[in-house]
Amino acid sequence: MIHDVPRPLPLDRALEAELQHVIDTKTKPPGSLGRLEALALQMGLIQQTARPRIERPAMIVFAGDHGIAAEGVSSYPQEVTAQMVANFMAGGAAINALSRSAGMTLEVVDAGVARALPASEGLVDAAIRRGGTRNFAHEPAMTRDEALLAIARGAARVRHHASLGTNVIGFGEMGIANTSAAACLMSRICGLPLDACVGRGTGISGDGMNRKRAVLAAALERHRESADPIDTLATFGGFEIAMMAGAFLAAAEARMTILVDGFIATSALLIAQAISRDVLDYCVFAHASDETGHRRMLDYLGAAPLLQLDLRLGEGTGAALALPLLRAAVAFIGEMASFESAGVSTKGT
Repeated sequence: MIHDVPRPLPLDRALEAELQHVIDTKTKPPGSLGRLEALALQMGLIQQTARPRIERPAMIVFAGDHGIAAEGVSSYPQEVTAQMVANFMAGGAAINALSRSAGMTLEVVDAGVARALPASEGLVDAAIRRGGTRNFAHEPAMTRDEALLAIARGAARVRHHASLGTNVIGFGEMGIANTSAAACLMSRICGLPLDACVGRGTGISGDGMNRKRAVLAAALERHRESADPIDTLATFGGFEIAMMAGAFLAAAEARMTILVDGFIATSALLIAQAISRDVLDYCVFAHASDETGHRRMLDYLGAAPLLQLDLRLGEGTGAALALPLLRAAVAFIGEMASFESAGVSTKGT
């Protein structure tokens, strides 16, 4: 079976000098708006215009279950994944509140939750395998073909939103035990020891944390041959992580500005950039998570996060919180006067 893997193009920098001139000649000292200026430049390059805009910003939350949960690596039982999806659909989760606050369209995708979910408006059934992934403590979490299918289905959701006019997008996730999957992906892709990657997740501590480390260390040793990014994803990943990897690639291919959330979302980006490094040109790193390992992920990617709020919830919450900064960036480049148009003297005149 053949599945399309999106291939984004490098960012076209032909307008960079013109954009920088527009930014520098606004009525302010050069560079005085700091990171907002870099955001305006990046968005202008992505959209290939000196007047970038934010159109129909969207958040897609991918949900999936993990077989590794059977090893006791999470402080919550697996059924919480489905329960939280129900909470999303009822509008009661953090990402619902923060998406509403930010003015983002919210979609929830069932990537492979362990039990069937009732049909609901705004819930997309794209499940790869009912029951979630297999237990990677004993066997690969998914087949290579399942991983490729998940990538394709994640890409398809982004293309749907692109067809509706979305040009800014963020991705969130829900899946009990997905920090275990993310830690193993990080260790393998970044070449880091497990202790630098594994953290508390949903709050596990003490003996539970020791068990989590031991289970994941044994799994990494069992599957030490996985090196290709798709095989690594298939071995350790979750269906929701694989769909996010495809979504990252498709969003970059569609020339969207991508808001990158925390530890789990960035683990999906690790896979996406291993397939195509050009995806990073389109990424805005929303925040530095409080989850162990996220800062090292960001360092590996050469990324500078916008916010430090000690978040470790996931769901796309950090990405939603960063959207107002993008709105500020397009507002200043689009609405602020230049020295010439305002009749304000420039420095030294």
